[in-house]
Amino acid sequence: RDTAVQAGLATERIAIEDIGWNGSEFLDLDNQPIRALFKLYPWEWVFEDAFGQSPALRRLRCVEPAWKCLLSNKGMLALLWEMAPGHPNLLPTYFETDPARFSLGSRFAKKPIWSREGANVLLVDGESVLASTGGDYGKEGHVRQQLVRLPDFDGNYPVIGSWLVGAWACGMGIREDRSRITGNGARFVPHVIL
Repeated sequence: RDTAVQAGLATERIAIEDIGWNGSEFLDLDNQPIRALFKLYPWEWVFEDAFGQSPALRRLRCVEPAWKCLLSNKGMLALLWEMAPGHPNLLPTYFETDPARFSLGSRFAKKPIWSREGANVLLVDGESVLASTGGDYGKEGHVRQQLVRLPDFDGNYPVIGSWLVGAWACGMGIREDRSRITGNGARFVPHVIL
């Protein structure tokens, strides 16, 4: 929202429970139709909510479109590995129902397909559970991924998030956590963007 305001766009902050509906369109607090929306509410939650089937979604322009959930779920990691096994930018990943998951041996990360912010992740090294987190995900299925240890900088474990548009790199963020599983309390590490 801050970025939109700085760009000179009119915005309004509305809690999701305050969004109205007139039978065909979603409405703001002044009962005006909402034409464009930036939401932090995950699409997989929208799909499960009653209003997720509303025809009003067809008229709404979301800054994060629904098709993005296809690319952002962990199942995509298994499909990418299937399409390009051995690719240097991928870790071996399989659906939990795929017998090929056993090729990872006893060192793996088990992740829910829709998980966010490290929820419901399990890190296994042989007979030892290195780390695990709780949460509300998992009924949608899981993937099993090769376990790779993150670098440890004084008890901080960094991960890089990168954004691509087509074949072009267009953004990067570094987050670090004191846990081996990057959670919603992970810090965003200052860095240079050129």
